[in-house]
Amino acid sequence: MLRGELVALRARQDDDIPVLEAELHADVLTWSRSDNRPWRPLPPGSDQSPYRVRDPRGDPAVFSVVELASDELAGDAPLWNVDPHNRAAHVGLSLRPAFRGRGLGADVVRVLCRYGFELRGLHRLQVETLADNEAMLRSAAQAGFTREGVRRQAGWVNGEFVDEVILGQLADEWFS
Repeated sequence: MLRGELVALRARQDDDIPVLEAELHADVLTWSRSDNRPWRPLPPGSDQSPYRVRDPRGDPAVFSVVELASDELAGDAPLWNVDPHNRAAHVGLSLRPAFRGRGLGADVVRVLCRYGFELRGLHRLQVETLADNEAMLRSAAQAGFTREGVRRQAGWVNGEFVDEVILGQLADEWFS
């Protein structure tokens, strides 16, 4: 388990999956804004659940977020699209609605950075988020990410194209 100030990141447990499916996947609007895959209905217990870990040693590295104060499941945090040759990866985060607005996001991003830089030996981490996702932009900035650019109308979200912001952090910029 990896611990931050407010959260811990731990391996996904079977009991986490139905909660994440009900609160993150079933919310079509939020799912459409946070994932580049089209939303599809998901039967309970499906092997196709995006929260089911296929290979714990593979890509992505999938974590469940636990709020330390309550010891409750707070969300999902993957380190995805890991590129071992270029030593780079993407940071992702999705919190359950009841845990949003508590300042957990920046702590999750910092813990993922520590995992990526210190434990995996990565050189670069990247965040891609919608231009109006103030919570993720703020969390990434608080964790030391630099805004690198905008991909204009790169995301198809709920019937319209929207801009995506790219933020990056290099290992030598990381502060633990």
